[in-house]
Amino acid sequence: MESSAEVPERMARARQSYQAVKAELARAVVGHDELIEHVFIALVCGGHCLLEGVPGLGKTLMVRSLAAALNLSFSRIQFTPDLMPADITGTQMLTEDAAGRKIFDFQRGPIFAHIVLADEINRATPKTQSALLEAMQEQSVTVAGKGHRLESPFMVLATQNPIEMEGTYPLPEAQVDRFFFKLLLEYPGREELARIADLTTSPSPAELNRVLDAETILKIRDWVRQVPIAAAVKDYAARLILATHPHKNGRDAAAEKYVLYGASPRGLQSLVLAAKARALLGERPNVSFDDIRAVAPHSLRHRIILNLEGDAEGVTAEKIVADVVAGVPEIE
Repeated sequence: MESSAEVPERMARARQSYQAVKAELARAVVGHDELIEHVFIALVCGGHCLLEGVPGLGKTLMVRSLAAALNLSFSRIQFTPDLMPADITGTQMLTEDAAGRKIFDFQRGPIFAHIVLADEINRATPKTQSALLEAMQEQSVTVAGKGHRLESPFMVLATQNPIEMEGTYPLPEAQVDRFFFKLLLEYPGREELARIADLTTSPSPAELNRVLDAETILKIRDWVRQVPIAAAVKDYAARLILATHPHKNGRDAAAEKYVLYGASPRGLQSLVLAAKARALLGERPNVSFDDIRAVAPHSLRHRIILNLEGDAEGVTAEKIVADVVAGVPEIE
């Protein structure tokens, strides 16, 4: 049984940890404050992120800097059409033991890291994309019939370019659904562009300090799950999910007209967990309706599949989510 003094102390420690990471990343990454917050939320919830943005916005730098500040191992996989599953998971290699006998030895692939950047994931074939599925869901990989556990914490951050679709393979819905958040990167403004120029054309800055570690991240992950959520707030989250579906109770007019499939139960899990993390980092003792609304776009935009009419009229999943959030009452 935790004492009443432990809860505020726990919230303060979680907040301080996040602020320390954010301040350290500011030395290397310009802007993207909201992106960093949501990536950190996904990390302490045990989730993965799909990052969408045009090239040159600093996705790789942000992920590499995050791993350095957290003192976690990092690997980058450049997805290309000729990439094979074994290039990700690793493979059995024929080697010699100390006695000179031929044996098969498992050589680990780049998936064996705490933070994995899957760069331009939609450039690889579905067969190769699927190599990430087991790792993302089970935190393990199976090679030659033998399972290999991945270290904790484990996080995949996959990027894709929204403006260049020729020669790419869209991610299957089942794999997209396994991403905790889909985050959109915005183009930097005038002042941010000037700061980028200063950072990238001046002498290289000192290496980032290690302000957090795996043990603390896993501890915060436990704290997130202990944040209480009222039945009314949980019901609100469930009704948001149902409202993204056509032909369901509490349906939204736009969803009824333009949506083929709504958000899955994983969307509800993402909503509730992310809202708990947001409350913890904001030093609030329980989840509020505002926490649910704040994380809804990132949790749901990639889980809504539009029908032909929606595609033809240029409706976006973001608009559906916005309509649902605006239309579903807090109490029903």
